[in-house]
Amino acid sequence: MALSAAALGLVAAMASPAAADDQPTREQLIADCTSGEGKCSFNEPKLGTAYLGDFRQVSNSLYNCSTSDATQSMGWADTVGSTDSVGVSVTVGGKIAELIDLSVTATYSHTWSSSHTENSSMNMTVKPGEVGWISRAQVMQTVSGTWQTHYDSPKWGHYYWYVPDTVTGPAPNGTDGQSNAVIVKTRKMTDEEKNSCSSDSKQGRAFVVKR
Repeated sequence: MALSAAALGLVAAMASPAAADDQPTREQLIADCTSGEGKCSFNEPKLGTAYLGDFRQVSNSLYNCSTSDATQSMGWADTVGSTDSVGVSVTVGGKIAELIDLSVTATYSHTWSSSHTENSSMNMTVKPGEVGWISRAQVMQTVSGTWQTHYDSPKWGHYYWYVPDTVTGPAPNGTDGQSNAVIVKTRKMTDEEKNSCSSDSKQGRAFVVKR
């Protein structure tokens, strides 16, 4: 009953009622899970449908101040992490990530990872007067469940507290038919960038600017 009511907010059980002012915040309960003060589990995990996340720049930028196309091999690297329902990062190797992984593995028979890293390189071509860079989008997925926190002695008036949570993180490539994507993007230089091409160090050539 407490678990079904958890979607409505914090739920307490197995002790005398606590005053509203004595109720913990969600952050306090998660902190106790992280520290180990509360014996926590992530119950009834439900995986959402995978989707392709937003594209973001993962390489340096190539500026072309020359009068012909500039082609160059550009390395890129990308690390995508996980965040919970209030935007807090789920730390790789931390207690929270470990508990979610244990719960997902037990329910779905495959592991859950709070972070994914990839790196590679690809050729990119930038036209005169333009800027180019490499962007990547990661397959993402949500996992929703309820944190159960158990204390050896009542805290905030109760032995048990429950709080719902949804964590968004990277999913394996190909999940639900979705694939990671890496593309080259370009744009026209701004007037200020075009003016900078007249300097001796940039005139008539292509150059790389670190992101």
